[in-house]
Amino acid sequence: MKSNYKFSNLCGTVYRQGNIVFTSCGNSILSPVGNRVSVFDLVNNKSRTLPFENRKNISAIALSPDSNVLVSVDEDGRALLVNFKRGVVLHHFNFHKSVRAIVFSPDSKYIAVTHASHIQVWRTPNHLVREFAPFVLHRTYTGHHDDVLSIQWAPDSSCFITTSRDMTARLFTLNPLEGFRPKTFAGHRDAVIGAYFSADGQHIYTVSRDGAVFTWKAKASDEPSDDEDEDMQVAASTSTDANLIARTRWGVHKRHYLNLPSTRVVSSTFHCPSSLLVLGLSTGVFGLWELPAFSSLHTLSISQQKITSVAVNPQGEWLAFGSTTLGQLLVWEWQSESYVLKQQGHYFDMNTLSWAPDGQYVATGGDDGKVKVWNVNSGFCFVTFSEHSSAVSCVEFAKQGQVLFSASLDGTVRAFDLVRYRNFRTFTSPQPVQFSSLAVDPSGEVVAAGSTDSFEIFLWSVQTGRLLDVLAGHEGPVCSLAFSPTGDFLASGSWDKTVRVWTMYGRSGAVEPFTLSADVLALAFRPDGKELTASTLDGQIAFWDVGQGKQTGIIEGRKDVSGGRRIDDRRTAANSASGKSFNSLTYTADGRCLLAGGNSKYVVLYDVADGVMVRKFQISENLSLDGTQEFLDSRKIMDGGYSAELVDDRGDESDLEDRADQSLPGAQRGDLGKRKYRQEARTKCVRFSPTGRAWAAASTEGLLIYSVDDSIAFDPFDLDIDLTPQSLLAVLANHEYLKALIMAFRLNEKPLIHRVYESIPHADIRLIARQLPVVYVEQMVRFVADHLEKSPHLEFDLVWIRSLLTAHGRYLRDHSRSGEYASALRELKKGLADCETTIAKLCNENSWTLDYLIDQAKVHQNREVGMQIEVA
Repeated sequence: MKSNYKFSNLCGTVYRQGNIVFTSCGNSILSPVGNRVSVFDLVNNKSRTLPFENRKNISAIALSPDSNVLVSVDEDGRALLVNFKRGVVLHHFNFHKSVRAIVFSPDSKYIAVTHASHIQVWRTPNHLVREFAPFVLHRTYTGHHDDVLSIQWAPDSSCFITTSRDMTARLFTLNPLEGFRPKTFAGHRDAVIGAYFSADGQHIYTVSRDGAVFTWKAKASDEPSDDEDEDMQVAASTSTDANLIARTRWGVHKRHYLNLPSTRVVSSTFHCPSSLLVLGLSTGVFGLWELPAFSSLHTLSISQQKITSVAVNPQGEWLAFGSTTLGQLLVWEWQSESYVLKQQGHYFDMNTLSWAPDGQYVATGGDDGKVKVWNVNSGFCFVTFSEHSSAVSCVEFAKQGQVLFSASLDGTVRAFDLVRYRNFRTFTSPQPVQFSSLAVDPSGEVVAAGSTDSFEIFLWSVQTGRLLDVLAGHEGPVCSLAFSPTGDFLASGSWDKTVRVWTMYGRSGAVEPFTLSADVLALAFRPDGKELTASTLDGQIAFWDVGQGKQTGIIEGRKDVSGGRRIDDRRTAANSASGKSFNSLTYTADGRCLLAGGNSKYVVLYDVADGVMVRKFQISENLSLDGTQEFLDSRKIMDGGYSAELVDDRGDESDLEDRADQSLPGAQRGDLGKRKYRQEARTKCVRFSPTGRAWAAASTEGLLIYSVDDSIAFDPFDLDIDLTPQSLLAVLANHEYLKALIMAFRLNEKPLIHRVYESIPHADIRLIARQLPVVYVEQMVRFVADHLEKSPHLEFDLVWIRSLLTAHGRYLRDHSRSGEYASALRELKKGLADCETTIAKLCNENSWTLDYLIDQAKVHQNREVGMQIEVA
């Protein structure tokens, strides 16, 4: 069992806070997700999360015009300089103050950063050369009397304009000019949130929070001016075109107002080539105006919450909107009035997850009562079920068919059809109860749910929807259920410190419980159904032999899962009693290892046979979450032992809606006596993929997916001194394909295997597949399955698959029963199913295109016949 799982992607969360940015090509958008950055490819319909992490939640990001350098700044002003294309952190830097805006100059040579009421301009570090101190300060600009909110560079990078809460905008030059003083643009009655240059440099537009848009234009030469302005005019006569904007005397040309009551402008952006102004309002409405006439082109309400960030791609076709309150990200094509992207994560915590049998989809359920299904390959949610009226506690896929089951605290268990995307069956109990656990029979014909208040287990028939049986015997809430892979047994764990194994088709209802030392939190069957494991509140993991009914082992996991200290904890992390147990368990595909997660920042992988920890994964390093620090900063501890981070600083906000506490008593999570609730780093559910190559965790930050990275794996098995990449290429040049393939598998370097694989002639595939040693069959099946998902050579891969299954089908069948090749075959099935979906979609599109062409030909033919009749 390999343990080299690495972070692969983050689903379930698309936007948290900060600004969203388009790439220079306009096909992708960058969105801050907590302390990470996600990239959404709008053309290929894929998303990926960059592998680096900031110390805290990101407040601002900036991408260079050439899309090579990315700068992400967290809430404390600590920045990361990242090579965007490779996702590698080049340098760490601290601005020592919170940053509201950071912008690259159009020539990519400078970076302008807000620094409270000042502006700092830094030289852009070289992303190709590692330097000791790459950040070099160019200049610091002063003049504003309150925090600076935005920065906008002139197209020629010679100057920039800034806006501030002091209700003014100021124009600064990059380098000092003789006789130049910073220009002040005053007249607004509220904070100015944006200022922009027109494409020809003849206008400047300023936008304030109260909805006023001012157009500034060069003053006429006959207007009265003082001595300073006369000096400026003399200097302007000798200035170059590069300093024309700075030398111009600006004055208000027109004033425009939105005149919308109880509405404030929260965010704005401007597309210079087409002179389009986009405003995001506090009511969830965005508007599109054409300047300088300020003519309204489009207005649309996209939510009921304020739009935190807006962006427009370089081509001016797509508008992107982010809402912090909803965690929503939208991309709108305003010309066709259609959505390009519409994604939203769970509004509250994500409680549970389940993998589809083919490994292509992951279903999640949250406290918002919604069930979402995510595509693992693209990272997008493609369907949301919102039929539940309370928190979803558990979701499970049926082993056969496209059916998804969910249990909720609203007292219902629902079955969803993933072909027609509808809720086709609802299961309820005779008396209203809350369901906290769920299990589905391997045949998909029986569904079971455990309750928290009646302590009973209910079984329903999926076909008829009728209640089959009610299993009673527990004396506490039933927290976990699990069917054995054979379907003969149903295991249930309860807070009454017992685990019961029920015989589904037996006549006797007597069940001998397995007694434990603490409350049971999670259950899991081994893939072969012969072993059962359970985790308890005291941090132990116990194992039983199901056939003999005796305990076979125990793992003490308290010290493994413990870690992280909350801000309000008086005790250290080592002495804290909270977060020292596992609330979710899952076996690997081969049953050799066990993955466990709980209310801490760690997910632990154990070897079942030896009972030892193989690896520990830290799901988050975000210091904005509780439970990520081992030791608290003593400098922030105030008198009385409380942390300074617990002080409610909402009164420091400038906007009334940000200062007001809108929460209702009893509606907050956590301690009801607290005015604020701080999120904790914890794992609600962990599950392994059916292919065994990945696992997912439902955490505070979203759906984390970890996968095996084989690109740099090296296995020294069966190596000798003559086996080198050079000797392999020599063998390949002599057309000894089987020998070259075996040598590539021994070196276990993916690029070499890929080269040998694609060099094999089409006519030799059947012979080589027949002569391939059985020891390399599993590796070959995995490689072909992976190649099938990424390569355009579809027929070549399908011929390989048919040849391998024909030559080694009996061997694979005999060994897959023990689970030895189960994960490899599931991965192959996943690739074939994805391939089938793609081909079916392409065939449908081609058939529709042909129908359209045939209809057009008939119309054209009828038109020609009509013209001939008219002529006759």
